[in-house]
Amino acid sequence: MIDETRIIAQLKDESQKECAFSTLVHEYQEALYWQIRRLVLTHEDADDVLQNTFLKAWMALDEFRAESKISTWLFRIAINESLSLLEKKKRSTDITSDPDEFLANQLLADPYFDGDETQALLQEAIAQLPEKQRAVFNLKYFQEMKYEDMSQILGTSIGALKASYHHAVKKITDFFQKND
Repeated sequence: MIDETRIIAQLKDESQKECAFSTLVHEYQEALYWQIRRLVLTHEDADDVLQNTFLKAWMALDEFRAESKISTWLFRIAINESLSLLEKKKRSTDITSDPDEFLANQLLADPYFDGDETQALLQEAIAQLPEKQRAVFNLKYFQEMKYEDMSQILGTSIGALKASYHHAVKKITDFFQKND
């Protein structure tokens, strides 16, 4: 884990900025990749969103006020970029019928997906959740993130996040019962 105070000071110092940012990339790229991947589902899209996330973070470094943790700030950028991509895909002409089913099928066709049948079913169930519920579920279930941190990332109340998580779990449970 990086020392937030030290890294923020280095990011503000022009002579250390690039090295400090490189440290951020090294520290957070894997966690961000998997959070993005669970939202957008495919490796190629996750790679693109991850690059956009770090590019946006680099360009906005001078605007970072350190009112939240760096990781929170990076996750917020990553989730917003992921949701933007999903919205763009929904509007695209490639998705003709059910956009969530399209995303699930895209995941199963992804050569980088290496999960077993149960993992594939879980990912399919998650893909059918609305984007915000999907983000909440992924942050809580896979990242084991606290609701307080999720609230900062998603800009939503803790009560609403708990309700979203509860509804997501219910929908996933129902999905598994239908496919039993």
